[in-house]
Amino acid sequence: MRKKERQRLIKQLLVSNDIQRQEDFVSLLSEQGVKVTQATVSRDIKDMQLVKVPSITGGYRYSLPTQKNVDTEKKLIQTIRDSFVSVDSQDKFVFMKVLPGSGPVISTLLYQMNYSEIFATIGDDSTVFIVCKTDEDAADFRGRINSMVSS
Repeated sequence: MRKKERQRLIKQLLVSNDIQRQEDFVSLLSEQGVKVTQATVSRDIKDMQLVKVPSITGGYRYSLPTQKNVDTEKKLIQTIRDSFVSVDSQDKFVFMKVLPGSGPVISTLLYQMNYSEIFATIGDDSTVFIVCKTDEDAADFRGRINSMVSS
């Protein structure tokens, strides 16, 4: 497995697991069919700038760096405000029209935010197509976009 794919999987594991040790990453990745050493996981942790934060169950767990998410969210909100044309949703889909050149940037920022309700995004020159996990998620996310624009 390539480094980027492995690190994408590590991000997914962080969202759904309380990972306290590097060995936990090794075990969880192994369950996903990815054989890695603790040394590889250690390099990934450093490369991804993962941090340890207090865990609800006691001790500490690995997490994505908070500041990066805050900066990404600020960029996302500002980019949407600067380029927003319209947004609509149907079933699990959200379709956003933006000024030319903004679609890929917004799609990438949405992916980086790792919103739990988003399954996938596709951005072309002047549109962003967002596939949500449920119909309700799509309606909620359309509302989130509208609030980003109006606040």
